[in-house]
Amino acid sequence: MSGRLTRLQPIRNALFSPPVQIHNSAVSRVALSQCQTRQSSHSPLGAAPATQRKKVTLNTLRSLHQKDEPITMITAHDFPSAHVADHAGMDMILVGDSLAMVALGMEDTSEVVLEEMILHCRSVSRATKSAFTIGDLPMGCYEIAPEQALESAIKVVKEGRVQGIKLEGGLEYAPTIEKITRAGIPVLGHVGLTPQRQHALGGFRVQGKTTAGAIKVLEDALAVQAAGCFGVVLEAIPAELAAFITKKLKIPTIGIGAGNGCSGQVLVQVDMSGNFPPGRFLPKFVKKYGDVWGESMKAIEAYKEEVKSREYPAKEHTYPMTPEALVDLERVAGSNFAT
Repeated sequence: MSGRLTRLQPIRNALFSPPVQIHNSAVSRVALSQCQTRQSSHSPLGAAPATQRKKVTLNTLRSLHQKDEPITMITAHDFPSAHVADHAGMDMILVGDSLAMVALGMEDTSEVVLEEMILHCRSVSRATKSAFTIGDLPMGCYEIAPEQALESAIKVVKEGRVQGIKLEGGLEYAPTIEKITRAGIPVLGHVGLTPQRQHALGGFRVQGKTTAGAIKVLEDALAVQAAGCFGVVLEAIPAELAAFITKKLKIPTIGIGAGNGCSGQVLVQVDMSGNFPPGRFLPKFVKKYGDVWGESMKAIEAYKEEVKSREYPAKEHTYPMTPEALVDLERVAGSNFAT
């Protein structure tokens, strides 16, 4: 090894002149700035939106609700998905535990843990400049006692840098919600179909279809409102029931599979944007607004073909070297490296 380094030293001496001394002056600062010009593909993704808007707060959401203007909400699980949602003007962005399936490849939401949710919350919060951000409390971090739930909520807000949290459950979780809201953390409730309890519910089934079932959902919604929730998600319940509950409550309802009579709507971004392969099951309530998977496939397949055919990278995608430098390289290094 030492012999090889000795042979390389003359090449280094021939190719590289002594370093230029940079002095603390305006000229040196300009030179340093030029040296720091980014020549890498690894550049920050973030950019300011074309139209700046004020930060959405709880007061903003209450104002929308009072004016009967629908509240828009969508999920995001990382910086890019949050970045586009914020630029699109969403009122609220939810870091939902659905990321277990759409971002982490898990079987259901019960598998994701608090630490993973916090990591994704941090990524989303870095991208979100205007929307009100909510982090889901995953299964296992709030059911034991209100104190456990408060500790988890504090971690999600403090470490995840979101503005509030969401948790599933109705009347039985009213003390938990009250504990968290008394600590100054906004809570978005979630009643109706609660996916974390799918096994107890017999699967992903529509709730509230019978009179008794409808009364249970209504009682749950009223209970989380009384406990201090600023809003409540109504999932997979009949549209008529959702509209009835919305009229009964003083806080906004966010529907997902609950009809058009709610105060707002939420969808999983991966579902509504079409970022999934053909044949994947979609719930009845999902409308596919785009074809992100199809567009990505076309782009990646085109890239693969151009690499295989050596069409890419073309001259405009490469960094030039002067003919003189190439001649010097061949002269100095050519005889020192055996092929």
